[in-house]
Amino acid sequence: MEFGVFDHLDRSDLPLRDYYASRLALIAQYDRAGFHAYHVAEHHATPLGMAPSPSVFLAAAAQHTRRLRLGTLVYALPLHHPLRMIEEICMLDQMSGGRLELGFGRGSSPIELEYYGQDPATAQQAYESALDLVLRGLAAPSIDFAGREVPLVLEPLQRPHPPVWYGVHSRESAERAAKRGFNIVCNEPAAASRLYIERFREAWRAAQPAGASLPRMGVTQFVVVGESDDNALAVARRAYSVWHASFHYLFRRLGRTPRISGGEPDFDALHRSGKGVAGTPDRVRDFLARRLDAAGATYCINRFAFGDLSLDEAQRSVALFVSEVMPRLATQAPIAAA
Repeated sequence: MEFGVFDHLDRSDLPLRDYYASRLALIAQYDRAGFHAYHVAEHHATPLGMAPSPSVFLAAAAQHTRRLRLGTLVYALPLHHPLRMIEEICMLDQMSGGRLELGFGRGSSPIELEYYGQDPATAQQAYESALDLVLRGLAAPSIDFAGREVPLVLEPLQRPHPPVWYGVHSRESAERAAKRGFNIVCNEPAAASRLYIERFREAWRAAQPAGASLPRMGVTQFVVVGESDDNALAVARRAYSVWHASFHYLFRRLGRTPRISGGEPDFDALHRSGKGVAGTPDRVRDFLARRLDAAGATYCINRFAFGDLSLDEAQRSVALFVSEVMPRLATQAPIAAA
C-alpha cells in the first residue's frame, strides 16, 4: 500500500500570501513523511480552488520538496492550449527532477468551462483531442498542429512522458484507462470503486503485455486524525462545512445543480458514504483498512487539508497519521491481480 495526498486548495480565511505559505509548509511535511505524491485540482472563479494554474503552484512546491512526486488531478484540458501544455509539462518535469505526475480531464464544472468560453457539451471531444496531441508531443521532437509542423525544443525528463492519471467513474472509463496504461483514482464509495477497479484489472490483462506491472489504483477520502474521536470529529465537521460551501459556490450563485460528485451535505453524511473519517489513529486505521480492502485499491489518497483547517490542525493530523496509521496500513496486502 502506498499513500498520496489530494488537495483542492480551497480557500480559508487566511490572507492569500499566508495561505500559500502554509500550504507549502504542509507539502514539505508530506515530503519528509514519505508520501508518494501530492495531487492538486484545477478550478476557476471559485473558492473551491486557489490553484487555477496548477503548473505555477507545483513549480513552487518542487522548490520545497526533494522526493515527493507532484501532479495534477486534473489539468482541465479544454482550458489549455495543447502546445502551451506540452511546454509547461516539460518545464515542470525538468525543474522537479523528474517528479511530475499528470492527470488530465475535461473539467468537472460546466460553469467554469463556460466562463472560459468553452461549451460543456463538446468538452469531452476537446479533451480527447488535446490529450492525444499532448501525449504525442511530449514524446516527439516536433508535431503537426493546425497544418503546420511545430518544433518542440523542450522535452520531459521522464520518457516518453510522466506517468498519467485518470479519474474513473464507470466501468467504461476504467476500461479506457487500462487500455492506455494510466493510473486510476476513484472518488466513490468502496463498493462502486471495487466494480471499477475490477474492470480495470480485467481490461489491463487483456490490453497490456503479459507480465506488465499494474499501475496504481487509488481511492480518495477526507481524513482528520486527532487525540480523541470527539475532537477530531468536531474539527472535521467544522472544516467540511466550509469546504462544502466552496464546492457549491458557483452552482449556488447561479441557481444550478452540481454535476460533479462528492458534495455530501455534511461530514456525517460523508462518513456514512464511506468517503471520510475523523477520529483517533485506531479508528482511522480500521476505517481505511476496511475501505481499501473493500475497494481493492493499492493507493490511499487522503485529503488532509480542507475548509478552514488551520496549518497546526492539519500538521497534527498528518503527524498522527504518519506515526500511527501509515505503518500498519503500509503492510496491508492489495488484492491479487490474478
